[in-house]
Amino acid sequence: MAAASPVLFFDGLCNLCNGAVQWFLLNDREGNLRFASLQSELAQELLPAAGVDPTALSSLVLYDNGVAYTESDGALRATALLGGVYRPLARFLRFFPRVLRDAVYRLIAANRYRWFGKREACLLPRPEWKARFLG
Repeated sequence: MAAASPVLFFDGLCNLCNGAVQWFLLNDREGNLRFASLQSELAQELLPAAGVDPTALSSLVLYDNGVAYTESDGALRATALLGGVYRPLARFLRFFPRVLRDAVYRLIAANRYRWFGKREACLLPRPEWKARFLG
């Protein structure tokens, strides 16, 4: 199954990741992004072909046109898709060297369960957002 719209894959058990998804949903007024957990069958199908191990749950992954963007690149590209003020903000942040951006990203990712907690099951989306979730 190919994804027609960009898909943001996330760790469905991570409180920080779920909060980030809700933030994207609230700010994606044009509905550009779709969402699926890294634990989903869709992730198991699409991500390996794009060179990403879907069992490595330490990153948001933006999947767009068959390409997977991980770590800070994934987060910033997803943010740019929101349009408005977020597009120039994401472009500005991409001027920082990727090695530094990814180091900060990895630090947060490595501690996200300890700092923000973990769910026992994936969060169910609100009814008005249900159509934006895949898998």
